[in-house]
This record gives sequence, C-alpha cells and structure tokens, in this order.
Amino acid sequence: MTIAPNLFAGLALQTTCRAINNLETATLIRQQMSQTIEELNKLIAGSKIFIKSFSGLVTKLVVLPEYFLTGFPMGEPIVDWASRACISPDGEEYEKLSKVAQDNGVYLSGNVYELDDNFPKIYFQTSFIIAPNGNIILRYRRLISMYSPTPHDLLERYIDLYGEDSLFPVVNTEIGNLAAIASEEILFPEIARALALRGAEIICHSSSEVGSPSLTPKQVAKRARAYENMTYLLSANSAGITGIDIPSSSTDGGSMILDYTGRVLAESDTGESMCANAAIDLCSLRSARSRPGMINMLARQRLELFASTYSNKQIYPANNMLDGGDYNIPDRQHFESTMNATIARLLEEGIISS
Repeated sequence: MTIAPNLFAGLALQTTCRAINNLETATLIRQQMSQTIEELNKLIAGSKIFIKSFSGLVTKLVVLPEYFLTGFPMGEPIVDWASRACISPDGEEYEKLSKVAQDNGVYLSGNVYELDDNFPKIYFQTSFIIAPNGNIILRYRRLISMYSPTPHDLLERYIDLYGEDSLFPVVNTEIGNLAAIASEEILFPEIARALALRGAEIICHSSSEVGSPSLTPKQVAKRARAYENMTYLLSANSAGITGIDIPSSSTDGGSMILDYTGRVLAESDTGESMCANAAIDLCSLRSARSRPGMINMLARQRLELFASTYSNKQIYPANNMLDGGDYNIPDRQHFESTMNATIARLLEEGIISS
C-alpha cells in the first residue's frame, strides 16, 4: 500500500536541556554542545525507526525544545552570554545540526541563541528550520522577550538590513508551508496570525515551559493558536534542565502535537520522550481550509475592522535600543524600565486602571 505523500509523521522530541551556565571554559561549553548534538542524532534515528514500525509513517519533521543546546541566561550580562552561549550563523554547531537533518532525512527545527555580525556583542533568540539536504531554510528571530534583545528593539535598523519579510518568515517545502514561533510567543495571537496570513500550515514551537498536570496558559494558547489559524502545531518542551541552579524538573513534560482543529493528537509525559508523535495530514488541512463553514476561521477573518486599532496604538515601544546611528547594549534594568514606562503610559491613556 502506498502512503499519500502529504501524510507523514511529525515528532516533538522531548529532551533534557544541559545548561552551560556553570561551565568554566569556552572549550567545555563547545564540547557539551557537540555532545548534545551527537545524542540528538541518535535519539532522532531511533525514534524514526520506532515510529515507522508502530504507525507505518515516515517521520519527516522533528521539533526540538527551546535553547536545547545551552539553557537560558540566569542574569548573565548580554555581552557575556553572547560570548559564551551563542552560536554563529555559519558556525560549526549549525554544520553539525545540518548533518543531523541529512543523516535522518528530516526537516529539523529548534531554537538557539544566535550571533549577528550586524549587531556585535548582542544576540537574538533564533528558531531555525533545516531541510533534509542540510540547508538552513528558515530563521525566525524571537520578537517578544522580557530580558533579551529582539528585532523589535532595533526595528528600523533591522528592517533596513533584512526587510519586513524577515520578521514573519514562512517557507514552502514538500511537506507544507512551515513557520516557527519561540517559547512564550505562543501567548501572543498576533504572531501566529501573521504567519498564517503568510501561508503557514505547520508551526514549529520550541518551548521550555512549566511542567504541570493542570492546563497552563501556554497549553491553552497552543490549542487556541492551532484552531483559530487552522494550522498544525508541533510543540517540543524540554525534559528538565540540568547544570543550572533551579530544580531540574521545573520545565519538564507536555510536548504535544495539535491538529488544525486544536485537538491534541499526541502528548508526552515527563522525562525524555518521543511519545509526542502523530500523523500530519496536509490534504485534510487543505480541504478544511477550502470549505465554507463556521469553523473555517481563516476565511471568516475581517481584518479591516481591526487595522485602525492596531495602527493608532503603541504599547511596548519599538527601537528602544537604538541611539542615533548606533545601539545600546541593554542590561536587565533597561527592559524593566521600558516596561514600567509602558505601564505608566497605559494608565495615563486609560487603557488600564490602577
């Protein structure tokens, strides 16, 4: 029996994050990153074999957790984290990740802290997609973050360099139109909607979030984003974090795959797991998007109604890191001060009340 080319398995791979925060030298950090990638290669290969034996489907898309290579900064200054934990767009870590995609014949998505020669001494949190041939075909840089630089903080200069299309990239592939969202950005509906309006059919969500038996805000948001945009959503959480001064299981479990109706197709419990794997049926998605009806959430959008509300309001200010022709390297106080000023303005404008 021949399986339709638009039917394949997706995998939200739940793996342990080994933080680099307490490692003393750059050599040790790069060695640990390399070991992590080697282990991922083995886990993906084994998972592919099992999924094919169990479901008869070939795994063509694998999503990894957020900052799976390094963990996250625990108060380290931006310049320090950039020099210790961040990888270069053409560096050896990407080369090794490309080999993982090639070795396993998969589209590989993950999230890393990435350097940019146009913005020395800072970094961006980048979600990537690598094709089975090893080419990096998508880079999405996180737009909303509490304590890390984003393209929005440098918006005018960033757009001058990379264009507006770089903010919400969607790539057309043989397995559908792919896009990525980072971590807590799943809580902001505008990002997923912007990607859907650019044709996204499958959203790769690398996350590192609270593991809880109760519905968390992110878990609610995943269901909503999948349903309201009629997209598949592959969300990979970490299986705990080691090497950092927080309890290791604080971010553990709940990786999931959702279909375009917001239904959870598969979900992992705690620990390292490949249980969040499921069939991705592009024909079914495209058929649903093409039928008139109350559940066709994309075709029912009336965007003109909201355009003036968005265009006439500023909340968190863009370009807050720019200083004339240069940019400032912020500390945590900068981000907190910017948010405090934003809250004060919202109070003054009557958008919120004290």
